[in-house]
Amino acid sequence: MSKDPIAMKHVLFLAGAATIALAPLSAQAATGAATAATATGAAAAATATGTAAATAATAGRPEYGDFGIDLSARDLSVRPGDDFWSYANAGFVRAHPIPADRVSYGVSDVLQDQIEQQLKDIVEHPGDDAAARQVADFYASWMDEAGVERRGAAVLQPYLDRINAVHDRAGLIALFATPGFASPVDIGIIPDPADTTRYVVTASQSGLGLPGHDYYLNQGADYDRYRAAYRAYLIQIQTLAGIPDAAAKADAVIALEHRMAEVQWAPERSRDIQQTYNPMDRAQLATLAPQFDWPNMLAAAGLGSAQTVVVGETSAIHDTGALLESVPLETWKAYLTVHFIDNFAQYLPRAFDQANFEFRSHTLRGVEQQRDRWKRGLSVLNRSLGEAVGRIYVERHFPPESRRQITELVGNLRAALNERLRANQWMDDTTREQAIAKLDAFDPRLGSPAQFVDYSPIRVDRADLLGNAVRAGQFAWERQVRRFGGPVDRSLWEMTPQTINAYYDPLMNQITFPAAILQPPYFDPNADPAVNYGAIGAVIGHEIGHGFDDQGSHFDAQGRIRDWWTPQSSQRFAERTQALGAQYNQFEPLPGLHVNGQLTMGENIGDLGGIEMAWSAYRRYVAQHGELPVIDGLTGDQRFFLAYAQSWRDYWREGLLREVVLTNPHAPSMYRVNGVVRNVDEWYRAFNIQPGDRLYLPPEQRVHIW
Repeated sequence: MSKDPIAMKHVLFLAGAATIALAPLSAQAATGAATAATATGAAAAATATGTAAATAATAGRPEYGDFGIDLSARDLSVRPGDDFWSYANAGFVRAHPIPADRVSYGVSDVLQDQIEQQLKDIVEHPGDDAAARQVADFYASWMDEAGVERRGAAVLQPYLDRINAVHDRAGLIALFATPGFASPVDIGIIPDPADTTRYVVTASQSGLGLPGHDYYLNQGADYDRYRAAYRAYLIQIQTLAGIPDAAAKADAVIALEHRMAEVQWAPERSRDIQQTYNPMDRAQLATLAPQFDWPNMLAAAGLGSAQTVVVGETSAIHDTGALLESVPLETWKAYLTVHFIDNFAQYLPRAFDQANFEFRSHTLRGVEQQRDRWKRGLSVLNRSLGEAVGRIYVERHFPPESRRQITELVGNLRAALNERLRANQWMDDTTREQAIAKLDAFDPRLGSPAQFVDYSPIRVDRADLLGNAVRAGQFAWERQVRRFGGPVDRSLWEMTPQTINAYYDPLMNQITFPAAILQPPYFDPNADPAVNYGAIGAVIGHEIGHGFDDQGSHFDAQGRIRDWWTPQSSQRFAERTQALGAQYNQFEPLPGLHVNGQLTMGENIGDLGGIEMAWSAYRRYVAQHGELPVIDGLTGDQRFFLAYAQSWRDYWREGLLREVVLTNPHAPSMYRVNGVVRNVDEWYRAFNIQPGDRLYLPPEQRVHIW
């Protein structure tokens, strides 16, 4: 079953503050040291929306500082032109070491701590309706540690019995297609990229236990240590579950996964829609990988009526199919067993939970201790009953005024991009017309969905934590299956309102901003306009820009995969994106480990386009309301860029940093600042950046896309 409901969507990637459906990776990066104005600045400049001068003057001071920027976070010993991220943030980093229970830390964590307290109040005092009681019961089942210990590993047995009952490949494939069980092929449902009014089934590579194929294939002491720890972990969790021959089974599983890793595509190739959009009928599927017995696999998944499947990594699925024949059935059963225990370890007695933490969080990412159980319980609720919690959260914590102002700010960003597209010198008129049509069709969703998910079909039992988690996953999958065959529902959200993040969906041509990110430090209705535009404005611009990045540009105004570019404009676009990728290839966050400019291309384009879009919107505001005053020695232009840099005030443990560079389409936060501003002409003027500064690029080497 699809473990990634966001499918092709482009996620902002604000780490530790919000768990997002990118895979098992939660990384951090805040968009945010946004917000504030002095009384003089607020009265003179209004707010970032361009219409709320009176609001800023009367609604009180901004939440952060005098005008929205944390001046104490700066390191004035660093020249802005040498390392703008450190200039803006190094003081904060020194004052706030990463807490022992976190993999990273940054400005988003400050907001996350606040939201967790709000959510804790919700789950402890949810209300009296059925949905609220369901939330309270699920949370109570998580917090009942004594009950979890008392029931012990026996709660696993019904699920392990299903694996043990498999006697042939047909039974194996049926479990591959069952929610909760691992599979080397991930089955999902998305709007059809060829016709986004209907749904289509997808199949993509999946099933590794380590974060990515590089962890199996790369040489060196670090990777040897990860692999040895993985082996020890698989032995440990099997032993805890009372499974015999744990060491031999762990070795067999790891050998199988190594062979899977050898044939799987690199992540930069997997994000290429031109290579991963391969619609196949049943006859073609049977030719590609007959071992998967596609009719029975689809039927077991509840998709027996599907006649077409969009296959992603074709050669990987073909080669993995061959493994179904060459690898013994007992090895595949061991594979299913260890993955089930691993995936649900946090719902089991403490020994399992702690073993999972020691390997996945401590060894792989360097986290020193578990987070408080109540905080982890909130994350569990957000994944399982997220919109039930979100409904209450929005009622209590997202005022109508914030929705109104952010709606206007989005309008300013769209107008700014429209102007930039019309003034674009390298795009010809035919392509420009299509680009503007796509921008006009954008659908922004802000705050919360119009209708919340009804989770009442999920049976929640205070004495069955593992069962609650399994049933929630089953419900989520069945909810997708029920939509298959019907028209695409454009109202669905793939993030909860309490998630500090945002995303762009190219198939729907939608940008989605949950309520949690639309508050300080990301957006503050009482803040200095330059700060709000530099922070949330650049975030909104980033998501809008995904519609025109190296992958989003393959989708038209209706979200269909279609080449709407002339050859001339396409070539000029490629020249610019390749130059940007070459810049990022130079960044080396760890010795010998470079940022992958191709893997991070879409996000880098989004970051660069986002800040340029936000800058244009900010200058539109200034043209309407007058130049902003100097505050604490900083011009409005300087505050804009400083807010942008502090919005990515985020720093990671080495393990997470390595994982992100190897597997994730987002560059580390430092480069989302330094790699971007060095291409923006206005930044040079704002901070008097000169030749000789380390970030300086001659004008002819700066990349301008939109």
